[in-house]
Amino acid sequence: QVQLVESGGGSVQAGGSLRLSCAVSGYTSGAYSMAWFRQAPGKEREGVSYLYTGTGFTHYFDSVKGRFTISRDNTKNTLYLQMNSLKPEDTATYFCAASPGGGYNWYRPDRYQYWGQGTQVTVSS
Repeated sequence: QVQLVESGGGSVQAGGSLRLSCAVSGYTSGAYSMAWFRQAPGKEREGVSYLYTGTGFTHYFDSVKGRFTISRDNTKNTLYLQMNSLKPEDTATYFCAASPGGGYNWYRPDRYQYWGQGTQVTVSS
């Protein structure tokens, strides 16, 4: 059973930076789709960034392109999301998600089998 544990959230002012971490355990062999999602109060969960471990392919939601960077450290079994130039509209609970294999529509929450508990990010103006 794959388990995901996020950390690194917090409160920052607009223009600041945070780095989220997602520790992965119970990982089995093979490539995985891994993604960061976020959900603000009263809104649907939306895909922020994606990484396919098989090829290193990454993708980003348009509003975070150039500001956020997804990466992984295989030695630590950890997925990261570096968030720079944060804006108040980035305020949300951020979730790490994973599922075996690749595929299309990475931004759909129903594609993912495993989820973390979430970490809160609050950006003040």
